[in-house]
Amino acid sequence: MTTDVQRQCVETSLGAARGNAGARGASGTGAGGTVAWVIAFSLLLLTPCFWQPRIQAGDLSSHLYNAWLAQLIERGQAPGLTLTRQSNNVLFDLMLSGLMRAFGAAAAQRIAVSVSVLVFFWGAFAFVWSGSRLRPRRPPWQLAPCLAMLAYGWVFHMGLFNFYISLGLCFGAMALVRRRTRWAVGAAAALFGMAYVAHALPVAWAVGVLVYGRVAQALPPRRRIPLMIGTLAALTLAGFLLGAFLPTRRGVDQVVSMTGADQLWIYGRPYIAVALATLAVWALCLERVWHSRGAARTVLDVRFQLCGLCAASLVLLPGGVLLPGFRSGLDFVAERMSLAGAVLFCALAASVRLPKPLVGAMAAIALVFFGLSYTDERALNAVETEMERAVAQLPPGQRVVSVLADPESRIQALTHMVDRICVGRCFSYANYEPATAQFRVRAYHENPFVVSDYGDSWDIQTGRYVVKARDLPLYNIDLCAPPSPRICVAPLRAGTTLHNTGLRVAPIPGGG
Repeated sequence: MTTDVQRQCVETSLGAARGNAGARGASGTGAGGTVAWVIAFSLLLLTPCFWQPRIQAGDLSSHLYNAWLAQLIERGQAPGLTLTRQSNNVLFDLMLSGLMRAFGAAAAQRIAVSVSVLVFFWGAFAFVWSGSRLRPRRPPWQLAPCLAMLAYGWVFHMGLFNFYISLGLCFGAMALVRRRTRWAVGAAAALFGMAYVAHALPVAWAVGVLVYGRVAQALPPRRRIPLMIGTLAALTLAGFLLGAFLPTRRGVDQVVSMTGADQLWIYGRPYIAVALATLAVWALCLERVWHSRGAARTVLDVRFQLCGLCAASLVLLPGGVLLPGFRSGLDFVAERMSLAGAVLFCALAASVRLPKPLVGAMAAIALVFFGLSYTDERALNAVETEMERAVAQLPPGQRVVSVLADPESRIQALTHMVDRICVGRCFSYANYEPATAQFRVRAYHENPFVVSDYGDSWDIQTGRYVVKARDLPLYNIDLCAPPSPRICVAPLRAGTTLHNTGLRVAPIPGGG
């Protein structure tokens, strides 16, 4: 299935190149050369999935843990938990479960995450290329460093893989739609169907982008401004109605997400400098577009308008919303969709040839970004190894929680770390997925494995939970004697209030 997705995205790009008779001669490479570049770059792109003992990506640990719980439920070994059939927000989990049965937990997460990265990157790459009008139609390799950073940005490191893979599939589908052939439209429909199974939000966004693009292209250029104003008014109304009829959340983080550069702010403060440097390069790219095409043509360009509308929607619409039937809200909407806005900007930048200094600057920023990421992920792996050592001292099948949190990190890097550690050996009592009613593993009643109330799960994660008698026996993972980074596990008593313990992950605890 995934191989077909990658092949369709690559064929979309290759087909675009074949459509221009002079492209092959001008670029000096044919389809074979492009495929070789795709394979070579894919291998390089997957390096962060293998450069550490474990992939550090927030919710990935929770996805893996719930794939294990699903196996227990299927074998009748987890009374009180159920598996629910649902049409979306499950594709990554189903893929992970299947791989886990076939290859085990360690290999399953490597394969599933690698597939997700390839789907997202090449879907975005094909989308950026499909909108390029440069002659000859060369692949947008100049933007590859930027797309690679986005592929390993905030959404990836938060572990929102159902959303992540859905967005990649939607980009591939939109690239196919632009070909306007029968087979391409059919393949795009199949990709949209797969994307919906992963997550509905990117599909709704992609359909809106396609509808706006088709309407705008059908209008005379001078009438696109009224269309854009009308769309902004519709977004404002939609935000008002959502707030009037559903519980919603708004915050300053929505403003931060407008540019898309916030995707590069993942762990500590050094990433803010990376994001600002990227934003400066993007500003120069926009200046290049503006200078090359002129103010009027740029403003009337559908790609420019889509960038503006996407940025505006992140503040006009709520940053979180509690949908009917769920026990927790669909949160981080702006932070998620800023990834889509960043790729839209890359598509706009691909409309002109960028100067080599700009391309070189982006490549240099990418090197710094991945260098920082490598260092921080090594530090997180050291913490996880220490946590594993502590949990290994417990008898099998115990309930455990962790109050460790990194105050310097924008990513919830430590919150779900206990989930992966518990696979096959213990139960992560505060795991949030079964209590939300958003995932296929669900807890409707009290059970021995996980809290059934999402409010209790949230209180444990944020350090406000009062331990109840029914929770016992329950063990807490915490620092042995702060500020020492050594980690211990200890039994909790009824009436104890949990409090978060700050653990600054970088530099590596113990200095090694």
